Amino acid sequence: MAAIALKGHFASKIIRKSGSLGIVYIKTAQYSSDSTPNLATYKRGTGGRSSFNGIVATVFGCTGFVGRYVCNKLGKIGTQLILPYRSDFYDAQRLKVVGDLGQVLFTPFDLRDDESIAKAVRYSNVVINLVGRDYETKNFKYKDVHIDGARRLARICREMGVKRFIHLSYLNAEENPKPLVLRKPSMFKISKYEGECAVQEEFPTATIFRASDIYGSEDRFLRSFASNWRAFGQYLPLYKNGMETIKQPVFVSDVAQGIVNAIRDEESRCQVYQAVGPKRYLLADMVDWFFNLMRKDKEIWGFRRYDMKYDPIFPIKVA
Repeated sequence: MAAIALKGHFASKIIRKSGSLGIVYIKTAQYSSDSTPNLATYKRGTGGRSSFNGIVATVFGCTGFVGRYVCNKLGKIGTQLILPYRSDFYDAQRLKVVGDLGQVLFTPFDLRDDESIAKAVRYSNVVINLVGRDYETKNFKYKDVHIDGARRLARICREMGVKRFIHLSYLNAEENPKPLVLRKPSMFKISKYEGECAVQEEFPTATIFRASDIYGSEDRFLRSFASNWRAFGQYLPLYKNGMETIKQPVFVSDVAQGIVNAIRDEESRCQVYQAVGPKRYLLADMVDWFFNLMRKDKEIWGFRRYDMKYDPIFPIKVA
């Protein structure tokens, strides 16, 4: 009579021979309970939702537009997710179902608190930074979020031994952008560029994605043109009537898949990728198409777009 029982990382084989009992312990694998932790040794299964693929990923900005798609794709391939949040927990709670039971963990954090960030990345081998904003508040300016925050995340990840750091930036980020509407250049573009430089200084092997306008469900690209604040009544002001602006929008699911693919590809280290869509459009044509789909065309609704420099309330909107 023989029986096999697994205890930790040892297999014990119990053998009975003519009234005597012998127990033999056979070491089978090196797990993270050994002296040198190694998350990859936990890899089990085919890499589906109900298995573990060896990746423990911390996603900063998980409750944002792109973050929800990234978490969903990571959960589908068996990734253990650590999701830091700074708002009410119920805003992040819906992400519990992106992974299997026990694979999605939450922790509160503050972008200016080193201890909370270190706690969120302590057991991770991949960290994704999706934190960003397109407007300033009294508590968080562009510099606080895009530069100081990104630098702090990259530095702490390097100190904690994180293997991969992926940072989402902006397509038109540059050091000296040309002023278009206002007399001063866009601080959003400048802060995004300086944030890239800060990440590369603190985490030299980081992977950076420069994303174009991202569209999808609940985005800020398509919805902005349909907003009552943007389209006042039947009229929509655009920069030079939209005739000199070219857009190359990219689908949010494609951006999320590109981030997931970069995690798996070792050659993506130290690379900067331009995340753009397959086609280029004139902004004027896109806006006309949007309003036609909403049944707000020129013939029936009376929709008109015009140069924003002729908009009397444009300075108030900017202020």
